[in-house]
Amino acid sequence: MEFERYLLKTLLNHLLPNKVNLIFGTRRVGKTYLLKQLTARTAYRTLTLQGEDYDTQQLLAQRSIANYRRLLDGVELLIVDEAQEITDIGLILKLIVDQIEPLRIVVTGSSAFDLANLSGEPLTGRAYFHQLYPLAQCELAPYENSLETRQRLDDRLVLGSYPELLQLSGTADRQEYLKNLVNTYLLKDILAFEGVRNAAKVKDLLRLVAFQVGKEVSMDELGRQLQSSKNTVEKYLDMFTKVFVLVRVGGFSRNLRKEVTKTSRWYFTDAGIRNALINDFRLPALRTDAGALWENYLIAERLKILQAQRRPVEFFFWRTYDQQEIDWLELENGQLRAYEFKWSDNRATITRTKVPKAFADAYPDATFTAIHRDNYLEFIGG
Repeated sequence: MEFERYLLKTLLNHLLPNKVNLIFGTRRVGKTYLLKQLTARTAYRTLTLQGEDYDTQQLLAQRSIANYRRLLDGVELLIVDEAQEITDIGLILKLIVDQIEPLRIVVTGSSAFDLANLSGEPLTGRAYFHQLYPLAQCELAPYENSLETRQRLDDRLVLGSYPELLQLSGTADRQEYLKNLVNTYLLKDILAFEGVRNAAKVKDLLRLVAFQVGKEVSMDELGRQLQSSKNTVEKYLDMFTKVFVLVRVGGFSRNLRKEVTKTSRWYFTDAGIRNALINDFRLPALRTDAGALWENYLIAERLKILQAQRRPVEFFFWRTYDQQEIDWLELENGQLRAYEFKWSDNRATITRTKVPKAFADAYPDATFTAIHRDNYLEFIGG
């Protein structure tokens, strides 16, 4: 079954002469598949290059206008897949986009690509940046009815949404796929960063964070458990966000002294990766962390739909020192929205969910909504 990725329409709208569209995402998230969908929907004369191909690397290494004009003669759309493997790709693209007209460029890469090659000067003002997540519920919705969506929810909380999982029928095969994904592609991207050598420590840190999803993480405590410095832990956690494995959520405050702001919560962009790290693929009904699974799933899916809708939303959690808290806050165009996530299907429990008094007093114009299994599809665009 083929799914139209949510970035496709955005890319088609941004295929402009002498602009570069940069698509970032983890390995196996579907970047190459998205490129195939893109070329099928355009009539441009296209040249596709594979960044992992040695001949491609050598072809682009000769950084001269004459070389690139020969290569791109008659080409209207240039695609470079896995471009992080090409040395100085940012400078190469800058020369091409400035000197060869009219040319549209689409480039994919893992996160190391951004830090190593494209941060700073080379493509300033010349590029659109896009992040591709695993499959979103809004992408799956056209291909399933409401009953199928409900029946598949447990699997999505446990196994996540990497596209290739849909091609595997057995539960054991899907679990094995996720374990291999963690141990090969995911760690490969992380270890590509300069100064990261200890794969075991990196994986141990991710495991510790996986056990604390939805909780505030103490850098000092993680450092003690790993026998590493607080600075090293902070560096690695920042790196995990840049390889699109983790999402950092900070505390919200408008200077109320009793609000917590100096700690962060961390969520995985895909629940399957989180569960593979802790080697727990049990169904939510059999787990003590079902609430954390639900919270992580909703946040990952919310980020996908917000990106699909191209909405510039800031997000936070909220807590006071006397333990009043809200799971998820969004600030958009001055409007503050608060959401509390409830996994329980007990109607009385859901009905009792009220906005904390301290929050209501401090932010009377904010909205408050409990997100549960009866209304979650409205929240994630499904």
